[in-house]
Amino acid sequence: MNETAPFRVRAEIDLAALRANVRSLRARAPEAAFMAVVKADGYGHGAVPCARAAVQAGATWIGTATPEEALALRAAGLPGRIMCWLWTPGGPWREGVEADLDMAVSALWALREVTAAAREAGRPARIQLKADTGLGRNGCMPADWPELIAESLRAEAEGLVRVTGLWSHFACADEPGHPSIAAQLTVFREMVAYAEDQGIRSEVRHIANSPATLTLPEAHFDLVRAGIATYGVSPSPEVGTPEDFGLRPVMTLTASLAHVKRAPAGHGVSYGHHYVTPGETTLGLIPAGYGDGIPRHASGTAPVLVGGKWRTAAGRVAMDQFVVDLGGDEPEVGAEAVLFGPGGRGEPTAEDWAQAAGTIAYEIVTRIGPRVPRLYVNERPGTGEM
Repeated sequence: MNETAPFRVRAEIDLAALRANVRSLRARAPEAAFMAVVKADGYGHGAVPCARAAVQAGATWIGTATPEEALALRAAGLPGRIMCWLWTPGGPWREGVEADLDMAVSALWALREVTAAAREAGRPARIQLKADTGLGRNGCMPADWPELIAESLRAEAEGLVRVTGLWSHFACADEPGHPSIAAQLTVFREMVAYAEDQGIRSEVRHIANSPATLTLPEAHFDLVRAGIATYGVSPSPEVGTPEDFGLRPVMTLTASLAHVKRAPAGHGVSYGHHYVTPGETTLGLIPAGYGDGIPRHASGTAPVLVGGKWRTAAGRVAMDQFVVDLGGDEPEVGAEAVLFGPGGRGEPTAEDWAQAAGTIAYEIVTRIGPRVPRLYVNERPGTGEM
């Protein structure tokens, strides 16, 4: 995308900030390998450019949710270790084997499908056994773990698989001091110990997500998996701000004002007239809406920086546009409106939008849709950056 071309709305992605975030996160877990998670198109930032930047900054693993995401990275030429963990029956196991992916196995059905794929491919599959230590989502329950371990060892003896990892995921690592954190660590250690006692020799043991990477050194083990923190967004306000951890938000979302007009007192704005001008004022049209990923739940509350001042979404967010009350100011049509960014210029942040929409900052950045072009800046490491 041409940086100087007129634009309706765009997301600027600062890859120098992403690389700096990776270095900051690696410094918090210096004895562990580092996985940058780029699922959901890099949390809305673009999976391939962000994966490449993370590798430039020292990430030795890339993580995705779905196998399709992982295979797309391979097709784009990403080398090295790529792990994916959200499988369904009939998934592209053979393609995963042939692409040298590390594939998560949480149950016997998955182990049996991946071993069949390995037979067809004529080469062993790399698998990572996931333990449910208390999250209650994917993962093998402790009661079923012995059977999964035994069958994995048999498959390994046949040369069909190589168990490269033992792993799990926290439920409440973003709530410091939550009792489930210590409980899950205990269960994880017990399940890992059982697997190793039975003969599993994995390369990595891992349970630490972004909040655990930032605040729980006892959970770092051999590998940490950073998702949202890689993009400079805090896992939660309770954990701390990005600045607290030396992180910088990577995405800045801006739009060009599409219309500026004077409106009298008592003028309804947007669908349902949930906002009526309290007095004579000016209205500015932001040409982005929920079709672009702007949360409709932020109607009437979302902050936008226009002309150096915070404005608030006036009335409902529509599919393609929403309005801000400019309070009598009259910026030029085409003037920049900053929806969110790092905050260094006084603009709102993704966390501000999350608070306005009653959600989490993960959702704010991840939901920015494909209709919004991404402009990548600082794609190559600068002198002295690394």
